[in-house]
Amino acid sequence: MAESEAQRPEVVVRRSARRRRTVDARREGDTVIVSVPASMSRAQEAHWVEEMLRRLERSEQRRRPGRRAGDDELASRADRLAREHLDAVGPDGRWPRPVSVRWTRPMRTRWASCTPVDGTIRVSERLRDVPGWVLDHVLVHELAHLREAGHGPAFRALEARYPRSERAIGYLEGLSAGAGLEIGGEADGDADDDG
Repeated sequence: MAESEAQRPEVVVRRSARRRRTVDARREGDTVIVSVPASMSRAQEAHWVEEMLRRLERSEQRRRPGRRAGDDELASRADRLAREHLDAVGPDGRWPRPVSVRWTRPMRTRWASCTPVDGTIRVSERLRDVPGWVLDHVLVHELAHLREAGHGPAFRALEARYPRSERAIGYLEGLSAGAGLEIGGEADGDADDDG
């Protein structure tokens, strides 16, 4: 069985006499509901189910980039964000370059962490399902720790270079409260004490 077939969600097709020309798809948990006109042929239905699954996947990938991203994609994303938002911030005029950026098992008290002394960034797998702009904020936050270990004014100035930081912090606070997690509003609490 192909990998895409193994990961295919359950699909429920709903035919509607009120629906004339449009086809719609939405996810309800692990199931995708595809609504089609009752007059549609079975061949047309099959075509539109596949098309709507592709569209839904593309849309979800744009909104939830971490869902299937591996460590390499996460590192590439961090590199792009460093160039876009933290360029020329160091004494050498270069953006902060982590040695590694990787997903890690869910952390109890942090969304992510950075160890400046060895240049490693770890991102909680809890963030795989957040919108891309929230993941981007967390990465910028951790990248800023490569220049400023603490959360002082210089660090805040770096973090603020990402235009949606304040909104992302609010999202993470709401996510934490809604899930009953004891994760603070900071992306990581403090930079690791390893350095």
